[in-house]
Amino acid sequence: MTTNDDTILINAINNGDTKAYAQIVDRYKDLVYTLALRMLKHREEAEEVAQDTFIKVFKSLHKFKGDSKFSTWIYKVAYNTCLDTIKKNKKHLNNVAIDEYTFNKLETIDNALDHIINEEKRDLIKKCINKLPEDSSALLTLFYFEELSLEEISKIINVEANTVKVKLFRARKKLAVILEQYLQPQKKLNYGKG
Repeated sequence: MTTNDDTILINAINNGDTKAYAQIVDRYKDLVYTLALRMLKHREEAEEVAQDTFIKVFKSLHKFKGDSKFSTWIYKVAYNTCLDTIKKNKKHLNNVAIDEYTFNKLETIDNALDHIINEEKRDLIKKCINKLPEDSSALLTLFYFEELSLEEISKIINVEANTVKVKLFRARKKLAVILEQYLQPQKKLNYGKG
């Protein structure tokens, strides 16, 4: 399942080629940093976690068996490194209240997420994702921005694909609540003008 190119680099690294390691870092550093930033909400911490991730990848590369995509394996290392950092810092972000939530709003958020082609919306979604708890941020990032499948995500966060589905559903509900808070003031403003 690993791409040929990755396999060549992995073999080269295992044979002591440091240039090949630099290529792997170069190829995946943005993805790892983005995931870390979404989970930790803090640039310096995200940079540290990204560095830690690649040190761990380097040290445990021999354990990679190629039974999943190499990118999935790197994500898993990054995800777990983020969780360790969060536990260490004992950060507890406020959870978004989702009690008064209706299904038609969920449909609206799905439509919004399905059509985030224009940059402004993408930025808004990213801003809102950053306000979510780290596990929800990670899921939405992997699913919508990295376009990973439920199976790939389940390997990364180590839960069943069905559980990923449920968690993703909850994360989207939370995101919808936050998105609505962003969009609400504009509606009121326009309404006032009318």
